[in-house]
Amino acid sequence: MRNVRVIAKKELASYFDSPVAYIVIGSFLLVAGWMFFSSFFLMERADMRMFFAPSPFSPSMLLVVIVPAVTMRLIAEEKKSGTLELLTTMPLTDTEVVLGKFLAAMGLLSVGLFSTLAYAICISSIGPLDWGPTLSGYLGLFLFVAAMVSIGLWCSSLTDNQIVAFILSFMICSGLYFVYWLQFFMPQGIAGTVEYLSTSFHLDNLSRGVIDTRDVLYYLSLTIGGLFLTIRSLGSEEA
Repeated sequence: MRNVRVIAKKELASYFDSPVAYIVIGSFLLVAGWMFFSSFFLMERADMRMFFAPSPFSPSMLLVVIVPAVTMRLIAEEKKSGTLELLTTMPLTDTEVVLGKFLAAMGLLSVGLFSTLAYAICISSIGPLDWGPTLSGYLGLFLFVAAMVSIGLWCSSLTDNQIVAFILSFMICSGLYFVYWLQFFMPQGIAGTVEYLSTSFHLDNLSRGVIDTRDVLYYLSLTIGGLFLTIRSLGSEEA
């Protein structure tokens, strides 16, 4: 675990030593706040569900764009500069490299995500906020981000071009996000399967304050699957 912490600390420092972290966090807070509060005052109740619930015009959709932008360089840049080969010759395993980079991306995005607790505190000062669904919603967004980061890492491991990595990751993440609404145009027999495969379906459940183990397991499976594919991709590069 020491090697994982060293890599995570190095990557996280590289974010905050450059304008990247401040641009990502600042942009997310501003745009997510505008998306949420532009509809919040129309509801006339102290509720955070619209912040968490998936829709084409929500903070979760914003994350579908931000996460690929954060993860696109993590491995692709190492491959292009040749430092990935240097890493693999050091006493580091592929698993340690992948986990370190995963934790660094999660650290950056978590700072932005949980900074929005300021919105919840502001709303609770306006009216009685139900903290149960609010905390469940944050759990859902955290798991949602973890799954997308693992997908972004995998896409970054497939190429040495950051733009290609971004496009691949965005296509997969947005596909899993928007397929939720395609179920309404599909035959009844496959609509349920399509619904379950969507990240939006599970996020919507958690945004209502329903913590179902099936939703948690879905995100954990997607996260572990993405990390596993990334490790395998690095292994094939060395072979």
